[in-house]
Amino acid sequence: MIQARNIHKTFGSLEVLKGIDIDIEPGRVTAIVGPSGAGKTTLLQILGTLSSADAGGVLRYDGVDLTALSDSKLSRFRNSNIGFVFQFHRLLPEFTLIENVAMPALIGGASRQEAFAKARALLGRLHLEGRDSHRPSELSGGECQRAAVARALVNDPKIVFADEPSGSLDLQNRAELHRLFFRLRDELGATFAIVTHDDNLAADADTVVRMADGRIISTINQSTK
Repeated sequence: MIQARNIHKTFGSLEVLKGIDIDIEPGRVTAIVGPSGAGKTTLLQILGTLSSADAGGVLRYDGVDLTALSDSKLSRFRNSNIGFVFQFHRLLPEFTLIENVAMPALIGGASRQEAFAKARALLGRLHLEGRDSHRPSELSGGECQRAAVARALVNDPKIVFADEPSGSLDLQNRAELHRLFFRLRDELGATFAIVTHDDNLAADADTVVRMADGRIISTINQSTK
């Protein structure tokens, strides 16, 4: 699905990424692991088109050449094809749960009726039915993070990028969120690329990409799925 080559990224005098080659395959959970400072989050942001590489970059995105897209077209591509889940849910506190989940669809041009119908269906799938009108402050951390996953999925993205998505959760909610990723992979064919320090999540992933000092030092396929 994603083919990226020779990614370099420098911040000031610090070279964070030192020539990364990576392929992300569809319908799989790819875990990106390694020590703090290895460049995992920077790589995820570049793959997700939130940041640009200094050299190299994403060559193909499900057959689309991103280098040929203008900034406005790239923004539309991102909204339609990529979902994001972060360590903290980043739900907007002034909006209800269903409004938060529907927002990417509304931004993408869907009607309110269509966006809310998709959001409501996802909330039901993620066992958040009956929470539509609640605001984030009225929900648990685990519920907010599941809602963030629903928001990432509302535009039927080709891939969801997640950066330490369970890092702020307790053990029970962390395990529940991890099971959710694999269930969505199995039921929806969803593709996930997840930066994580969680050994249990990495152990269950289809592919593990291990980074150190701005480089990929190993890629292990753990599943023939």
